[in-house]
Amino acid sequence: MKTLLLLPLLLLAACKPAEPAATPPASGKPRVLSVNHPLHAFASRLGGDAIEAVFPAPADEDPAFWQPDDAALTAFQQADLILLNGATYSKWTEKASLPTSRSVDTSAAFKDRFIQIEDSAPHSHGPEGEHSHAGTAFTTWIDLSQAVQQAEAVRAALVRRLPDQAAAIDGRFTTLKAELEALDARLLKVGERLAKAPLVASHPVYHYWARRYGFHLQSVLWEPETVPDDKAMTELQALLAKHPAKWMVWEGEPARESVAKLEALGIRSVVFDPCGNQPDEGDFFSVMAANVAALEKAFP
Repeated sequence: MKTLLLLPLLLLAACKPAEPAATPPASGKPRVLSVNHPLHAFASRLGGDAIEAVFPAPADEDPAFWQPDDAALTAFQQADLILLNGATYSKWTEKASLPTSRSVDTSAAFKDRFIQIEDSAPHSHGPEGEHSHAGTAFTTWIDLSQAVQQAEAVRAALVRRLPDQAAAIDGRFTTLKAELEALDARLLKVGERLAKAPLVASHPVYHYWARRYGFHLQSVLWEPETVPDDKAMTELQALLAKHPAKWMVWEGEPARESVAKLEALGIRSVVFDPCGNQPDEGDFFSVMAANVAALEKAFP
């Protein structure tokens, strides 16, 4: 009887597809692939010269909506460690066959605090085509307290993979954590100074940021490089009638004409770059420092 009961389990185990094997890189170091730049920055900082950190998303696409080609997908499957953002970020990972034993969901520690977006109109920007932000908000790391938790998940994964490097990795994490916590504390003070004053964001990606720092935020669907047309300006004025903001928060440096159109309505502009992709200069840490400095200057 025991043999009969075990037989179906054995058959299921035999039918389960094997995980793609990791391919040793030429450097001999573990190859760590990340789905966005913040995780890549954490891995690079924490792993140092002991790892080969790779971020394959193209510079002209939003990694959240990027669809990897066969070569990029194979690179992920053969990586020694795959760093996932979680919170429905990079939806291609939900369908791809990735090795679970080498994949780390870096936002799992706070998944009970994910924000659900009830309504978001479909729109497009860049080559990735039309998409919507409805569902789970996924720009988790711009709440810098959550970024610390994601970096902690990266630290733990690297220590498991490189136990002989544990002391060095832990030491770098202590420094990284202190850096992010200092920026987090400064943002909390900015939120206190604003005291729930209304703000408008150029794009609906700031949910965790607004919750953490107490920003009273409403969003439009604008792109920094695109000058708003008459329809967009009319919709903004309708929003301002209910939400009288004096500042717009942009994902990137806005076009001068866009700034001028906003100033004609009495609205000034400030940039807080979520830094989901590799910046033209610096890295996640330098961009976040610049973001915080810009807010402190705007709201002294």
